[in-house]
Amino acid sequence: MSPSLEAAHVYILSLPAYGGGGGCLSEQHKMAVSPTVLGRRASFLILFSSFASSLAAGSTSSYNATRKKTPTHHPLSLDFYAKTCPQLDQLVSSVTSQQHRDSPVSGPATIRLLFHDCFVSGCDASILISSGPKGSPPVERNMPENRNLAPEAFDTVNKAKALVETKCPGVVSCADILAIAARDFVHLAGGPYYAVKKGRKDSRVSLYAKVRPNLPRTNATVDDLIRLFSKKGLSQEDLVALSGAHTIGFAHCDQFVTRLYDFHGSRRPDPQLDPRLLRALQMSCPHFGGNTDVVAPFDVQTPFDFDHMYYGNLEARMGLLATDQALFLDPRTRPLVQALARDKSRFFAAFAAGMDRMGSFGIKKGRKGEIRRDCTRHVTH
Repeated sequence: MSPSLEAAHVYILSLPAYGGGGGCLSEQHKMAVSPTVLGRRASFLILFSSFASSLAAGSTSSYNATRKKTPTHHPLSLDFYAKTCPQLDQLVSSVTSQQHRDSPVSGPATIRLLFHDCFVSGCDASILISSGPKGSPPVERNMPENRNLAPEAFDTVNKAKALVETKCPGVVSCADILAIAARDFVHLAGGPYYAVKKGRKDSRVSLYAKVRPNLPRTNATVDDLIRLFSKKGLSQEDLVALSGAHTIGFAHCDQFVTRLYDFHGSRRPDPQLDPRLLRALQMSCPHFGGNTDVVAPFDVQTPFDFDHMYYGNLEARMGLLATDQALFLDPRTRPLVQALARDKSRFFAAFAAGMDRMGSFGIKKGRKGEIRRDCTRHVTH
């Protein structure tokens, strides 16, 4: 955290906005935000814009992920804790609701944490394990790809687990709590409330070496993304729908700075990036020597609302990451982007179905799993 920014208690959020009429630029919009708005990481400088034109708001709906059957090789069920911890969802909800009010960054951070957990070796809470004593093997959390996972996400899961342990000791896995918390935050931000199947066990290992080959790279192509998702049993529609989680949340400059100055080694910006967004990003993300705490929103129009504006941004060349914008440029995924941009209800249903399938991947059973009392430490035997 930057002490100077923390002391200032004022953070400028600015990006030239589209004006009316012929698309002229309006004056910059600026906001002063207290550090409590984004939680402990509030020293981030955040760019965001309110655009004059936006898609009509729709009502939040509930969806069960039923479009495709989930794999049958796992023991997950909606009523897994019906007898052993019937109040589980309410307990987790009490924590996520408080986190959403006190530290809104907790929402996108927890959704991202779930993705980083599930994609490496299944939804098994292996990402939550902390480093052991000096000389212990490194864990997933130590990998560079995971070092900027926001602490608010870990705090949310740990707080929820501590509360659940007071009511249902030794019963509920950290993996299930993470999945429920991510769902809660989607809904709290205006997205769908979908049913979360339960019955996951926590992993008995956290393997550092498995992280890099199982997470998308910042320079991944659509081919790379399709292959990676396919290995997890996820379709191209799942790829596009789950990428829609970027309708909320932020990225550090180092995740997209090459698009601004040296795209694919060309020494020029990405020609697919809207020039107005390019200029705004370059102002806060210099090629070298910039503030590493600076972040920009994935969705430049409604960065705190879980809606389908992300897809409209891709159509307007306003995708922040090259991997996001590529989904619109590739003819295989463009029709899906366009369909979800038109229909928020379809996006919500597809997202819920994708989360259900992702949440069913790599489930640990029997002696391959455990139920941790402390999400950061393996059970000692």
